[in-house]
Amino acid sequence: MTDPKRVAILISGSGSNMVALAESMTGDHPARPVLVLSNDPGAKGLDRARAMGIPVAAVDHRPFGKDRAAFEAALMDRLAEARPDILCLAGFMRVLTPGFTEAWAGRMLNIHPSLLPNYRGLHTHARALEAGDAEAGCTVHEVTAELDGGPILGQARVPVLPDDTADTLAARVLVQEHMLYPAVLRRFAAGDRTPVLLP
Repeated sequence: MTDPKRVAILISGSGSNMVALAESMTGDHPARPVLVLSNDPGAKGLDRARAMGIPVAAVDHRPFGKDRAAFEAALMDRLAEARPDILCLAGFMRVLTPGFTEAWAGRMLNIHPSLLPNYRGLHTHARALEAGDAEAGCTVHEVTAELDGGPILGQARVPVLPDDTADTLAARVLVQEHMLYPAVLRRFAAGDRTPVLLP
């Protein structure tokens, strides 16, 4: 077996998708987690990563103000130390500049809680309910300079129920996220970009 791909996971909050990814990278999986990196030093996901034995780092975005390039340069410094082959955005709530996305082109994944290209950006579940959609879901895609616009590598779908709220819908979609993202990463780390489609 060739050396496993090195994966860095970027988070901003509790890190539930990070945990799902990290727990999947065992045995014959073609990748291993080498860093969990957050823009919030207080992110609960950092504690969860530490408990799993994964190295962690934080670059607080707040002191950088609107200087996104300087913030991303600091992120790059942390990433350079970990030497990842693949970046996984898992609830990382900062919009990345074209300079950063181009540096990681073809090596960076994100999970988004909608059936892209529908509902790019925020408040996806509320928007799906307002539109009267019959189904919702999540998408894993390659990250490009276009927000939530890169090539789709996987989707999972859930029905929208008559009494759904944004919160209940989000909870059901999250269950699918925790299955879809690891499945896509495993395929992607093996060099296969065929989309994963879960029912």
